[in-house]
Amino acid sequence: MRETATLDTPGWGKEIRATLLLAGPLAAANILQMATYTVDVIFITRLGEQSLAASQLVLGVFGLIVWSLNSLTAAVAPVIAAELGANPRTVRPVRRATRMALWLAVLTGAGGMALAFATIPIMRVTGQDEALIALGFPYLVAIVFSLIPMVVGNVLRTYVSALGRPIFATAITAFGIVVNAIGNYALIFGNLGAPRLELVGAGIATVITTTTVMLVYVLVIRLDSKLHRYRIFARWWSLDWDRMREIVRIGVPISLTVIAEAGIFSAAAFLMGRIGASQLAGHALALQLAALAFQIPFGVGQAVTIRVGYFYGARDLVGIGRAGWVALAMGASFMALTAVTMILVPNALLSIFADVNAPKNAAMIGFALQYLIWAAAFQLADGIQAVALGALRGLQDTRVPMWIATFSYWVPGFGVAVALGFYTPLAGNGVWIGLATGLFFAAALLTWRWIRREDLGLAYRPAKTAEILS
Repeated sequence: MRETATLDTPGWGKEIRATLLLAGPLAAANILQMATYTVDVIFITRLGEQSLAASQLVLGVFGLIVWSLNSLTAAVAPVIAAELGANPRTVRPVRRATRMALWLAVLTGAGGMALAFATIPIMRVTGQDEALIALGFPYLVAIVFSLIPMVVGNVLRTYVSALGRPIFATAITAFGIVVNAIGNYALIFGNLGAPRLELVGAGIATVITTTTVMLVYVLVIRLDSKLHRYRIFARWWSLDWDRMREIVRIGVPISLTVIAEAGIFSAAAFLMGRIGASQLAGHALALQLAALAFQIPFGVGQAVTIRVGYFYGARDLVGIGRAGWVALAMGASFMALTAVTMILVPNALLSIFADVNAPKNAAMIGFALQYLIWAAAFQLADGIQAVALGALRGLQDTRVPMWIATFSYWVPGFGVAVALGFYTPLAGNGVWIGLATGLFFAAALLTWRWIRREDLGLAYRPAKTAEILS
């Protein structure tokens, strides 16, 4: 095992360039993916405050399911990276891992569709307005059919990125935005000869978009010689239980981590719904901006999983450390910039979604401006915890980070949100202070674990793993 840098370990400058080349397209694809959701928000906002609030309650549960399943199946990334780090010419292990991730996407996607219908009982149990429930149910019935193509598409995106083609993910996601915008324009408002379906139309547009994106990935993988070399669709019926178990072993803690993080944001939407529709709508706008900003460190986190995973497979301790610290610096630097932007030009940012000067939007925009202050406050912590999670995943260390995240978000985070949101005059601001608290705890604890990776034995890949997986 190498414990000092060797000639083939990239220097700091080369590692920065390599991370940027990988993280840039991934972050761009993430932003474009969020832009797809932003298009939905922009169109739905035109239907009114009630429609926006109803859609956010549905997406609070549905989005949580999507994120958790995407995270589960994306565990194929560190598996592929470790195999290529151990042997850059390997083919069969990459093909088998990807095939099993696709199987997992279909099977869990079907289960997720059934689980999504728990949204309506959850809305009732949490005391949401019956008018919002009535608006949200048909939207849920439509959008649930996008789940399987969405998760399969995410596996294919992970595959092309791990194989050094992240620019394809960027281009395909950009194409998906165009499809989604046209679908929303036609189906929500009854343009281009389509019927006016309002929220249901937004759900159908999402189904069309995700299915189209999935099929485009299949086509690109078939046409690109490097990607087609692995023949991931060959003998698709052939099961490899060892690979499946490996992905599940790594992916389940990642998925639960995402549920813990995304779950607290979904829970925040339900807390806001109890406070008021205007607060919930303002929360949705502020959170959309925070989520857009998050896509950069999230992309850096995806990149560092691959970079660290490569050095983990090669058993290069210096490379592991260098890749991780470069990524952490990148994520923190960008989020410091977004925090300043949110403080200096909040109205300009919110005008992306709604007319900030329209009297009918006054209450919604007023609350959104308040919540953006807290969004700015937790930007740095959000970026650091996202990249630290990605670096640890590259070491296939997912179980303890899961517990760290769960504790951080749901004990100090959710506890503060409920206490300040419902037992002090802070109301919605108190909920956002709770979100910030959870993220700061997560950032501190995950960074500490990354710093102590060698002392904890995390950076040392078992000598027999490569042989077993071959």
